[in-house]
Amino acid sequence: MTDTPNWSRRTLTAQAMGHVDPATGAVVPPIHLASTYIRDPDNQYRAGYIYGRPDNATVREAEGMIAMLEGAAAAMILGSGMSAATAVFMALQPGDHIIAPTVMYWGLRNWLINDAVAWGLKVDLVDTSDLAAVQAAIRPGQTKLIWLETPSNPMWSIADIAAIASLAHAAGAIVGVDSTAATPILSQPLALGADIVMHSATKYLNGHSDVIAGALATAKVDSFWGRIDRVRRNFGQILGPLEAYLLIRGMRTLPLRVAAACSAAMELATRFSNHAAIAEVLYPGLPDHPGHAIAARQMQGGFGGMLSIRLRGGEAAAIATAAKVQLWKRATSLGGVESLIEHRGSIEGPGSPCPLDLLRLSVGIESVDDLYADLDRAMKA
Repeated sequence: MTDTPNWSRRTLTAQAMGHVDPATGAVVPPIHLASTYIRDPDNQYRAGYIYGRPDNATVREAEGMIAMLEGAAAAMILGSGMSAATAVFMALQPGDHIIAPTVMYWGLRNWLINDAVAWGLKVDLVDTSDLAAVQAAIRPGQTKLIWLETPSNPMWSIADIAAIASLAHAAGAIVGVDSTAATPILSQPLALGADIVMHSATKYLNGHSDVIAGALATAKVDSFWGRIDRVRRNFGQILGPLEAYLLIRGMRTLPLRVAAACSAAMELATRFSNHAAIAEVLYPGLPDHPGHAIAARQMQGGFGGMLSIRLRGGEAAAIATAAKVQLWKRATSLGGVESLIEHRGSIEGPGSPCPLDLLRLSVGIESVDDLYADLDRAMKA
């Protein structure tokens, strides 16, 4: 859009930044499939595109939308959430020390435990919802990155981004935040002092369970951001133009989908808090959640569409409940328009910090009454 200083993020998102294709007048961005581009007569590339691996117009449009949503200086999209997260760690130097959450996305946790050592990195996993524990884990002169995930998957604990950013910056470290569950609609980590934001764009940003993608956004374009970009280019961690187009399509309805999921999740969390079969509901929107006050301060418009429930009957009851649902879909992932249920402990396997009585719920946009009735029936059965 041109000359629109007062347009809201919601409006800009709905219109995909107001793009109108100059060739056809189409209000939907075109898909640019070219793998190579013509050089100028003097052998230059003044149009800004050299080769399809680092340069694609559809990818850049998607990146522009993400940068706008996060209030970022720049953004980049990659082939998956894992490729986005690991690109940040690969951009560090051998010997650098990292602090990361004890409870976080299981795939990245495994990578940090098992593979980061190959890059010469030193990793400490701590409870990042405990500010004192984070402070105690910082190694002056060695800690270069504090990685947060808030709300954290699948326990939905909350880290104080602003407070941890203050500690990190005082020690010469940067802060990266996996904000997948919060989305740019609910949380703005860069405005709270974080340096980099990461999303598994497969989830809420896409929202339709038909794209694998990752995204990074940065507060400033500096040498570290340049190293991340080189990792993406040199390791081929790219996203194809068709997937970038589908990501743009999904982001156009992001505010509406997130609002619907937050409203339903809050209602379900409240109802389940009084359910005879449930021992505990983990959802930061509940007043008795340990991180509720911090979440209320750093999230706007809701507390997310994710919650977990712990069954009084233990692991057997949790697995049996997931087996008996009809409307909820037993599937991995989150953030789509359909509601998903998963016995996370059996997925993560040995060494997981996830309790075996826990079911993770990703709330979609279906009727909240139908969602409650289906899970209520399954628990009673």
